[in-house]
Amino acid sequence: MTNSQLQLFVKVAETGSFTRAGQELNMTQPAVSRAISSLENELDVTLIIRDRRNGILLTDVGQRILVIFRRILQQYDKVQQVVAAEKGLEIGTIRIGSFPMSSAHLLPKIIRSIRDRYPHIEFELHEGNIHEIQEWLNSRSIDVALIIVTDKEPLDRAYETLPLYNEEMLAVFREDEPFADQEILPVKRLNQHPMIICNGGYEVPIVDLFRRAEAELKFGFIVHNVNTCLSMIEQGLGTALLPAISLSWLPPGVKAVPTEPKAYRNIEIAVPSLVEASPASRLFIETAQHLFGK
Repeated sequence: MTNSQLQLFVKVAETGSFTRAGQELNMTQPAVSRAISSLENELDVTLIIRDRRNGILLTDVGQRILVIFRRILQQYDKVQQVVAAEKGLEIGTIRIGSFPMSSAHLLPKIIRSIRDRYPHIEFELHEGNIHEIQEWLNSRSIDVALIIVTDKEPLDRAYETLPLYNEEMLAVFREDEPFADQEILPVKRLNQHPMIICNGGYEVPIVDLFRRAEAELKFGFIVHNVNTCLSMIEQGLGTALLPAISLSWLPPGVKAVPTEPKAYRNIEIAVPSLVEASPASRLFIETAQHLFGK
């Protein structure tokens, strides 16, 4: 097996198409098909099922080998980065997984700091919810991630985490709410009160907070970003719990206060393996901890 064969198989698996994989690697579709067939003959197993209706499907063994090939390719990249660093050059691609809030408020500063010092390092961003990020880590589709820690981590997780950032979440509501005079809002006052929930990393600490306060969480609306959430609060459609870092502005007539008990969200850095992390991934970790770690 060659490095090129490994890259090609991973690209076919990720694009779900011989044609698209060939376009990205400057190969014709017949050449891609021959290379995959050659790989299957060499391994003496079927890796890919060609289905007219569903397109490209990986067999069970193909799924397992995909993870191994990604690990091998990451080690190739690691060797190249170590050699480049020895020559005084910093190169490599960092594939980053993140949820919307970290993409908006944490990642830009991390990337800017790295790019200012090492302009030849490339970044590949993958944004998703917490469960998607966990799957990307397990399958080694990404090198590093910013992830929210929960009490219910998957038992089969294949990644390691490091603490990064502990942020307070505030109750955000209109000034005409019955509890608007509170400078510290008891969560009990929100029992069965309509709550507007931002998905993509906001849900877990909110559910945990209501559990700790022995209050009943009533879902009013579920939205996808903070600005939508704030607009709905402004219209009197409910209350929200949002991280302080995302509240650089508030609509007229809307206020934000701490809660009792306090609400926090723990953000950590996750990698498939700290030991196997490439120099570029380690640089990302060190930069993030320097900027946001405590």
